[in-house]
Amino acid sequence: MKQALIRLVPLVLAAPLAACAGGSADYPSLAIRDAERVEGTFEPAPATEAPAPPAVPSADLLQRLSQLRTEAASAHRAFTQAVPGARRTIEAARGAGVETNSWAAAQVALADLDSHRSRTAVALGDLDLIFADATLAFELREPIADAHGQVADMIAQEDAILAELRGAF
Repeated sequence: MKQALIRLVPLVLAAPLAACAGGSADYPSLAIRDAERVEGTFEPAPATEAPAPPAVPSADLLQRLSQLRTEAASAHRAFTQAVPGARRTIEAARGAGVETNSWAAAQVALADLDSHRSRTAVALGDLDLIFADATLAFELREPIADAHGQVADMIAQEDAILAELRGAF
């Protein structure tokens, strides 16, 4: 009896599936219809005149770029002047515990350097905004990119020094 039931179960389960295999005449064909066939060729759009060159930066913009370079250079100069004193302070704190005055002085020296770096980074952020505005206004971006590259180089130098000093602890 048990074996008869085991043989009967697959037949009972397959019966509903047989109902799905109805005639194909009830459903539309999935073949490509005439309206779906691709015909003809497309002609490329006629060439238009050459695009206009980017607008030349205004005198105000060039003056602002010069001002941002000067601000960044001033902050970078202050950073580099503060580095020797910070190195001495950090070297004196090497191996000191966090409860010591020398450790606290080293943290203050690092914070001072971070402050000078952030002044340089503000100029870089302003240059980023000016670059984005010039892109949207379709203005010449090379002078902005030059100033941006100079300030980014200053930031990279400052970051390398800060990483070295932080690694001294």
